[in-house]
Amino acid sequence: MRLLPLLASLMLSGWAEAAPRKPAPSAAPGPATGGSGLCPAPATWGAGAELGALLPPEPPAGSRDRLEGRVPVGRDAELPVRVEADRLSGTPGVDSVAEGSAILSRGPITLRADRIGYKPPEDLAQADGGVIITREGNVFRGKSLSLKLGRYEGEFVEPSYFFARTQAGGSAARFEFLGENRGRATDATYSSCPPADQDWVMRSDRVTLDFAANEGVAEGAVLRFMGVPILAAPRLSFPLTEARKSGWLPPNINLDSKSGLDVAVPYYWNIAPDRDLTFTPRAYSRRGAGATAEYRYLTPSDRGTLEATALPGDQVAGRDRWMLFLRHDGGLDPRPPVFRKDESALLDYRFTMQRVSDDAYWKDFPRSLLPTLTPRLLPTSFQAEHRRAADWGLTTVYARVQRYQVLQEADLSSRIVAPYRREPQVGLRQVGAAQGFEWRWETEANRFTHEDRSLVAGNRVHLLGSLARPFRPLGVSGWTVTPRLTLNSASYNLDDPLANGRSSASRTLPTASLDSAWVFEREASYFGRAFLQTLEPRLLYVRTPYRRQDQLPNFDSAANDFNITSIFAESSFSGIDRVSDANQLTAGVTSRFLDPATGAEALRLGVVQRVLFSDQRVTPDGNPITQRLSDVLLLGSTSLVPRWWLDGNLQYSTQNDRVQRQVLGVRYSPGPLRTINAAYRFTRDATDQLEVGWQWPLNAPGREHAQILLDRERDAAERGEPIGLSRFGTGRSGAGCAGAWYTVGNLKYSRRDDRLTDAIVGFEYDSGCWIARIVAERLSTGRTEATTRLLLQLELVGLSRLGSNPLYVLRNNIPGYRPLRDEGASIGSLPLTQ
Repeated sequence: MRLLPLLASLMLSGWAEAAPRKPAPSAAPGPATGGSGLCPAPATWGAGAELGALLPPEPPAGSRDRLEGRVPVGRDAELPVRVEADRLSGTPGVDSVAEGSAILSRGPITLRADRIGYKPPEDLAQADGGVIITREGNVFRGKSLSLKLGRYEGEFVEPSYFFARTQAGGSAARFEFLGENRGRATDATYSSCPPADQDWVMRSDRVTLDFAANEGVAEGAVLRFMGVPILAAPRLSFPLTEARKSGWLPPNINLDSKSGLDVAVPYYWNIAPDRDLTFTPRAYSRRGAGATAEYRYLTPSDRGTLEATALPGDQVAGRDRWMLFLRHDGGLDPRPPVFRKDESALLDYRFTMQRVSDDAYWKDFPRSLLPTLTPRLLPTSFQAEHRRAADWGLTTVYARVQRYQVLQEADLSSRIVAPYRREPQVGLRQVGAAQGFEWRWETEANRFTHEDRSLVAGNRVHLLGSLARPFRPLGVSGWTVTPRLTLNSASYNLDDPLANGRSSASRTLPTASLDSAWVFEREASYFGRAFLQTLEPRLLYVRTPYRRQDQLPNFDSAANDFNITSIFAESSFSGIDRVSDANQLTAGVTSRFLDPATGAEALRLGVVQRVLFSDQRVTPDGNPITQRLSDVLLLGSTSLVPRWWLDGNLQYSTQNDRVQRQVLGVRYSPGPLRTINAAYRFTRDATDQLEVGWQWPLNAPGREHAQILLDRERDAAERGEPIGLSRFGTGRSGAGCAGAWYTVGNLKYSRRDDRLTDAIVGFEYDSGCWIARIVAERLSTGRTEATTRLLLQLELVGLSRLGSNPLYVLRNNIPGYRPLRDEGASIGSLPLTQ
């Protein structure tokens, strides 16, 4: 447990300026949590700044003794030393004594005692009676302090300590100063609970600190929770600064319905400043034993991750299971941007690959794959691009190779069609502007193949180009008219003949459009509030001639979703292979109500509809659109009512006189740790879903008052005044430690299927110095299949989190969710070495 040295780390800070810490190289990754992603550097354990303040830096050349003798020299060397006391006495050059509420301060350091004396011949400072040292909110108390300033040798008797960053502290029988870079604490404790009721406490017989070697060693360390030892080791080694250190990380424990109990114990190996490896042996109660290894590297020009998971002889599936993930990002110009003559003149490249052993892997181990909306499509791709900027625009040359591993289902109704492979894709793109004109064009060559041999394969070369000339009339603000010409041309050379017997084909389609937008503003007053109201109409006319395209292959085109963005697009399709014919006008208007002082949006209302002047014959389903008026899009959002947020959009069919699609959302959040969300999503003949999410206290009405008391205590600590309201007070009531229960959750219910699809339900208990979380998660992996997982976590505030981590699940599924404690005040995951 890395915060073990905090019990002694700032004992000396009342006399010594903070030692300058060597910053971690920007290229160095932090420790990993046995799985994937970068974990914060060890500074997140809360030890960074405090530990760096233990011992002084080397004095600069030519420094002189100051104020009766040798004083620490550092960033505050030029600052004066101030001494206040009821009585001051002494002999110049022999000794000086301050008695009666004595205060010695220098820069951010303040030393208080009943008596403070200094003897220049011996270079000895002594403080007796109620010794208190404060620095940047950290407070240290003891009976007496004796220290030879120049040699940094001495001791602090029976010190207690409180660290502002972690809101925790403890006591020791003695702390010995053993030189400029070494120290030792005896019979030390550390906890964030009040002394009268310590639910958890870390004790150690002895802690030795060596800042020159960046190593601390704790002997006889025992962590107790509710009086029960939960971690013990005869010897623990830990880093003292933000630099990384090899060692074991806290175990991860998971429980799910398919694998049973999953226990993983990661080992972190700090190979070099720019490389590390996390090896995680794990055991499943139902599946057997396996392991994961994650290797990471990070240099000025390249970075990457290689992760491999193996589960030999899966006892449930009856076969070996594995997963391999590789990602590499790099560039051929390693210089920082400040040294590049042309920041965009670069060649960047990326390689990504993920492969698994079998089609059911995504169901059995859903959390081990990349976060994606398509977990059954695992990509392998290599892409590179070179960018060059000039006065007239940006030119990009790019290339890519892309293919997929498709995880299919035995049920034919659940099988999916994979996208086409691009083997390869090569293109040139340019975006520029000059003389009031704006242009964009690209040309690209692709080789398309597919694992399904019944689908057509072949080559395609296409050219896209657009030229626009925006007009902003002089003297008229908030009005823009933009005529635009667009060209879409494609040529095909196929492996097999089409239905018409030809193996090659081409087509070219021009498009002309005129886009006009206005913004009007006025001052308004509603409900007793002043607003700046806007009226923003927009008209877009598009003309594209008809070309028959049903006999051409379709490699990458799909119908655009009907929304506020796509309705103002020139085509109803994405991709290259399909271009919808158009003779249409899209009209919309939006009105916003803004706070005139802050510009914050209080209300937004909008409506959009498209008018067809002729039938649209190129459509996604092949059936011509003959109705002249499209569906109406209505949108709105508001935060006019305090603590309430409402948002929604609706697609209404004027022809059928019914709603085709709607999304409605509401959130009520009266304060921190209090939020309730509800959403309704409906798409005719496809989706009908209700969703509710929440984070809400069950018995915490008085915690705001407790926070006020805690804030007062922190202010008192910074002033060096006695602390008696929370951590060092008596009982739990002062710090809000009476215990508060919170409930959290997110439920998704499908009205169409009449079932609960995904669910998260849990509870959090905050005692004030420790937090317990229990969360159950149900994740659908099919129409009749789901994986249920139980997440248990114990967070010792100011020290560490043990067990599985539900915070990622809660953040990503509950809008407005907040952790019960600032994460910077907890350890997280840090290496231990036995």
